[in-house]
Amino acid sequence: MEDSQKRFPLYDPRFEHDSCGIGAVISIQGVQSYRTVDDALKIVEKLQHRAGKDACGETGDGVGMMMQIPHKLMTKAARGIGIDDLGPARSYGVGMFFFPQDTLMRLQAKKMLEIIVKRHGVEFLGWREVPVCPQILGETARNAMPCIMQCFVRRPEQIAEGLDFDRVLYIIRREFEQSDIGTYIPSFSSRTIVYKGMFLVHQLRQFYTDLQDPDCESAMAMVHSRFSTNTNPSWERAHPNRYIMHNGEINTIRGNVDRMLAREETMHSAIIGEEDLDRVFPVVDARGSDSAMLDNTLEFLMMNGIELPQAVMMTIPEPWANDRKMSQAKRDFYQYYATMLEAWDGPAAIVFSDGDSVGAVLDRNGLRPCRWYRTKDDYLILSSEVGVLDLEPSEIVKKSRLQPGKMLLVNTVQKQLIEDEDIKRRYSEQSPYGEWLDAHLVHLEDLPVPNLKVEKHSQELRDKLYKAFGYTYEEVKDAILPMARNGAEPIASMGTDIPLAVLSEARQPLFSYFKQLFAQVTNPPIDAIREKIVTDTAVYLGSSGNLLEEKAENCAVLHIQNPILTSVDLMKIRHMDSPEFKVATISLLYYKRTPLESAVERLFVACDRAYKQGANILILSDRGVDE
Repeated sequence: MEDSQKRFPLYDPRFEHDSCGIGAVISIQGVQSYRTVDDALKIVEKLQHRAGKDACGETGDGVGMMMQIPHKLMTKAARGIGIDDLGPARSYGVGMFFFPQDTLMRLQAKKMLEIIVKRHGVEFLGWREVPVCPQILGETARNAMPCIMQCFVRRPEQIAEGLDFDRVLYIIRREFEQSDIGTYIPSFSSRTIVYKGMFLVHQLRQFYTDLQDPDCESAMAMVHSRFSTNTNPSWERAHPNRYIMHNGEINTIRGNVDRMLAREETMHSAIIGEEDLDRVFPVVDARGSDSAMLDNTLEFLMMNGIELPQAVMMTIPEPWANDRKMSQAKRDFYQYYATMLEAWDGPAAIVFSDGDSVGAVLDRNGLRPCRWYRTKDDYLILSSEVGVLDLEPSEIVKKSRLQPGKMLLVNTVQKQLIEDEDIKRRYSEQSPYGEWLDAHLVHLEDLPVPNLKVEKHSQELRDKLYKAFGYTYEEVKDAILPMARNGAEPIASMGTDIPLAVLSEARQPLFSYFKQLFAQVTNPPIDAIREKIVTDTAVYLGSSGNLLEEKAENCAVLHIQNPILTSVDLMKIRHMDSPEFKVATISLLYYKRTPLESAVERLFVACDRAYKQGANILILSDRGVDE
C-alpha cells in the first residue's frame, strides 16, 4: 500500500495527532462470545461525535476493532480456502494485510512474505481474501482502499504458544516490513486480530462481513473512532494499532523517537538474538503517527520480556517526582527507568492489550476522559464517555473513572480485575531499584566544588557578547533582568506580532528561527509552579543503560534537577572525578566567514571523536568569542 502521508511544504507526517473516541468490552471471566464483539460495535457506533469525516460526510478519519482471534470463524474461513486442519486455538497465527491494489506489486509482496516465513521455520498455510463491502464506502475511502487479505501460519512444535510464538511472528513481520514499504500489516499474531479502515462509525460492521458472523467470538474487543486534528486520514493510520489505541496525542513525540532510535546501540537482548535484533531495528517506524510509534516501542519492550503493563508504566509514568505520598518503592521504580527512558507525555488516554490482558491508563496530566463500569455478569465496559451501552442501573456493580497517571487491568486468564495500586506494587517490588539508585546515581548537588575561580566578564566584554549572541536592549531590560531580580518571568501577552525570522531581510539571531510547537488542539498550558506535581525538570547525563536488562549499573548517570546550569554547576561537571564519567569540552567557535553548514559538520566530527575516545558527557562551549 503506498504511503499516502507524503511531505508537502506546509505538511509533515510527524505532525500527526489524534483526538478520538475509545471503548472496550471485556469478559473478566474470559468467556468468548459474539455478544462482546456486538457490544463493542454498538459502542463505536455511538461515538460519531468523536469521529472525523470529510466535507461530504461520506468518508471517515478511521474506525477499527481489536479482539482475540475468533477461533470458530477462522477455522470456518480456513476450510473455505482448503485448509482442513487449522489446529486448535493459538496453534496458528493470522496476519491481516493491506496490500497494494497493483496486482504485480501484491504478488511480489505475498511471495516475499512466504519466503521469510519459511526461512524462520514456520509453515505457511495459505492466503484468504477478506470478504468486504466496498460499495458502502465514500469515494475518497474507496479510491485509497487497499487489497485486504489474511494469511495463516502454523506454530512450530518446538515454539511455545502465546508470547513465544508471537515473538517469532514479530521478527517475521519486521523483516518483511524492511523489504516492502508498500504493504501495511495491521496485525500478525496468534492471539489478536485487528479490523480497521477509513470508515464512518457505522461502516465498520457493514464493511467487514466477518464482524457480522455469530461465530466471531472473543472475550475482549477494543474499538476506536479517529478524529485526526489538522492531519490527513488514511487506512493504515486508523486505530487500533497492534497493541494500543489512543485518545489524545503524544506532545513529546519528537524527543521520544529520537532518543529511542539513539539508544539502539546500547540495547542488547537476552531473548532476541543479535541477528534477529538487527532484523527488528529500527524499533520505531518514523512514518507512523505518534500513537503508532508508541505502539512500536511497547511492542518491542514486550517482545524482549517486559510485560505489557510494566512497559506502559515505564513509558507513561504517573507524576512521581513531587508526590510525597507515593510509596518509596514506586518512586524508586519510576526514577530507575527515568534514567534510561523519557516519559511519553500526552494528553493521552490509552487502552492496551496483548490478547490475554486488557488495560487502560491516563498520562500524568489526565486531560482525557476514561470511564468504566463493572456489571453483575462480570463484564467491564470502558469508554471515553458514559451512555455508550444501554445498561440498567441494577446491572452495574461498580463504576468509576481513570485518574491522572492511574491504570486499570483485566487479566482474562486469571479472571481478575486489577486496580492501580495492586498492579504497580507488583512491578515496583520485583527488583531492589532503591538500592541500585543509592549505589550508582550521582546527584549534581553532591559533587564537590572545584578550587577554581568562576569566570567573570567586564562590561566591555559583555557588550561584545550581547552583540555576538544577538541580544537586544529590550530583551535584556524587559526579560532577563526582571527574571534575575525576581526569579519569575515578567507578565506579557501570549501573542506575538514579530515577523518570522525566515521572512526578515535583516540579519536575525539563530535563536529567532526556532519557535515552540503548540499542541494542535486547545489544551491549556501547564503552569509549572501551580501544577508542580505534574512537572518534572530533571535531566540525566551519562552513558545510556541497557533498557532490556534490569541491573544496577544502568542508573550510573548524573542527575541534574534543573536544566538551567550556573557557572559553578558547569565547573562541577567539567571537573568530575568518577570512573563512570568522562567529560569532554567541544568548542562551538568558527571563523566569521565559514559557512554555517561546514561549521556544524566539523562539530559533528569533533563530537564523534570525543565519543570514540570514551567521553559520555559533552559540553558544547561558546567561550572565547571575540566578535
